[in-house]
Amino acid sequence: MSTDHDDVRDLLAAWAFGALTPADERTVPAHLAECESCAAEAERLRETVRLLDGAPRPPLGNSAAGNPDGVLALALRARPAAPRVAAHAAPYAAAVAGLQALLRELDGPGPWGTPVVHDWDVHATVAHLIAADEPLARRLGLAARVPESRIAEGTGWEDAWTERTADVIAYEQGRTPEETVAAWSAQAGALLATPEARDPERAAHATTLMGVRLPIADHFVVRAFEAWIHTDDIGRALGLTVPPPPDPHLRQLVRLAVRILGLALGPTAPPVLFTVTGAEPDTQWILGSEDEPVQAELVLDPVDFCLLVGGRYAPDEVPRGAAGDDAAIRDVLERAASLAWL
Repeated sequence: MSTDHDDVRDLLAAWAFGALTPADERTVPAHLAECESCAAEAERLRETVRLLDGAPRPPLGNSAAGNPDGVLALALRARPAAPRVAAHAAPYAAAVAGLQALLRELDGPGPWGTPVVHDWDVHATVAHLIAADEPLARRLGLAARVPESRIAEGTGWEDAWTERTADVIAYEQGRTPEETVAAWSAQAGALLATPEARDPERAAHATTLMGVRLPIADHFVVRAFEAWIHTDDIGRALGLTVPPPPDPHLRQLVRLAVRILGLALGPTAPPVLFTVTGAEPDTQWILGSEDEPVQAELVLDPVDFCLLVGGRYAPDEVPRGAAGDDAAIRDVLERAASLAWL
């Protein structure tokens, strides 16, 4: 089986949700024109999405398998002209597809017990994602996948979140890893099939989840952030390379993280010129007070910034370029790291 085949197979879930990068949108249909097995898998995934959202799509049937041009035409017609999810949900769809691809690489029961992060192994990390996606899922009207927890009324969101996470992990550890993955995948698929995942106007409504009031669109980006962070955690634990999100998705993660960081710093913090590299041109913000001259400059790589906000770098360990007031720079780095609950 060729590397190209494996690469495309791992992209089929993202293709089914219309969440491919422009480059992948060119390569996947071409591969489907030549590969009968991938075409069949693509049809199965597309049918699953169709059942979730009720939208009919042309089949990728075997009747065209002997005619490459016919298969390609069917594939191009089956792919929606616009993404099946809106731009705000595309990073989450891609992150879900990425973790699904990684989990398919696990062979046998051994890897599931590999320590990953906190006190979680691979199995528990996937179970944690069920709990992590649950607040948004429930806010959008989806039923919980795990029996309710008995959390005392008036419990603060952080304590309630910790208790619920522990309950979900304990419940899922009584099931097989395959059952846990199926439950997480089903919940993720249901989230991506909600009207809010496809309609930017519906997703513009704000709601408070995990102690933060944001538009629903931004909560989808938070879900993408966490799915990618934990995919990276699992990959590192297993010695497998996990690529960063595609550049357009990474920029969405960075912009949201900067907004939340700016709110956390507040309008009286010493002003710092903050630059995230990798964009064309590099993207800059003034963090802190708008009434004083800039006291320092801080430059971070976008992936390193996301890992810092995700709690995967200590403030004094993240690679950076810096000049000016050390205390102002330290304030930004420490506040960024304090945002992590992953």
